[in-house]
Amino acid sequence: MNLRTGIFGGTFNPIHCGHVGLSEWLVREGWVDEVWWMVSPQNPFKRNMQLLDERQRLEMAKLAAEGRPDLKVSDFEFSLPRPSYTWFTLQALRAAYPERTFSLIIGADNWAHFRQWVRPDEIMAHHQILVYPRAGFPLRQDEMPSGVQGVNAPLLTVSSTQIRRMIRDGEDVSALLPAQVFAYIKAHGLYSSDARKA
Repeated sequence: MNLRTGIFGGTFNPIHCGHVGLSEWLVREGWVDEVWWMVSPQNPFKRNMQLLDERQRLEMAKLAAEGRPDLKVSDFEFSLPRPSYTWFTLQALRAAYPERTFSLIIGADNWAHFRQWVRPDEIMAHHQILVYPRAGFPLRQDEMPSGVQGVNAPLLTVSSTQIRRMIRDGEDVSALLPAQVFAYIKAHGLYSSDARKA
């Protein structure tokens, strides 16, 4: 039986408790056997965004996955052409791991713009898409095509953008991040106003 692997892609800038909670929920509820956090070196929709170094984002994801055997961290896209197009990543994953069945995990905000992605029909032809709730983007299962499933996961009420802003403003984000990730950010002075000036 093929391992059902959920691909949860993102810049993870930084990874936070929302990512962890959603991933654990998807495994616990039986949607997938495990989740791979696919750290993207460059998101085609975020080309103008100042990204933290990909190796640091990868390291934080690895710290967040510690002690969670069903959550894996992948740098698979680091060796692929940039920017990172999901259809190409999934095509390469199918070739590299024929023993696995890959589902794509995306937020309702991304689903709303899915038709703007590269080769969306090819993605849907080969992969189940699991769409999780995001504020302001209601999910209607009856309006979704075959192979696309809205999941009633807990709403993600935090974002990486919000966390970066809070750190710049000197606010406490310890409750929003896995403890190891918070310690890493603090130790390296990441996302602070001083770091941005450097």
